[in-house]
Amino acid sequence: MKHPSNDPSCSVCKFATGETPIPGGPVYEDDLWLVRHTPPPYGVPGWMTLQSQRHSPGIAHFDDSEATSFGPALRHFERVLEEVTGALRIYTVSMNESAPHFHAHLVPRYTQMPKDARGYAVYALQGAAGKGEIQVDEAEVTRLTNAYRAALASNPPPR
Repeated sequence: MKHPSNDPSCSVCKFATGETPIPGGPVYEDDLWLVRHTPPPYGVPGWMTLQSQRHSPGIAHFDDSEATSFGPALRHFERVLEEVTGALRIYTVSMNESAPHFHAHLVPRYTQMPKDARGYAVYALQGAAGKGEIQVDEAEVTRLTNAYRAALASNPPPR
């Protein structure tokens, strides 16, 4: 979806417009939000990215519709991701440092984690995968992506 605020130089906007292909395709999309599996290298199966459709540098800059929707939508995305993955909890982080466009990482915290990562150490797993230090089963990434997509299609976030 190409939002009128699209910035052609923004790497996050490029996912929303389709200029950068989303491995496995979008998981959920409406006029405010896009959910996608984080691209390879995969650090954790089910590691999703939630981004705003509108080019916005962060939560403090949400418009009224984004601000009203955000809490209930995030709660819903996390709750459904917990159910689909069987995770103990979902770690959520948004720094918007690598791209000045709101995006949050939703990372399932499983009983068994690569390198026994907990807390912020989980966010180093994608780099570890890129170096070949850990292996994530791509079939499991695909299975969880498809299951999450189906769950959100049958039970979308509140509006």
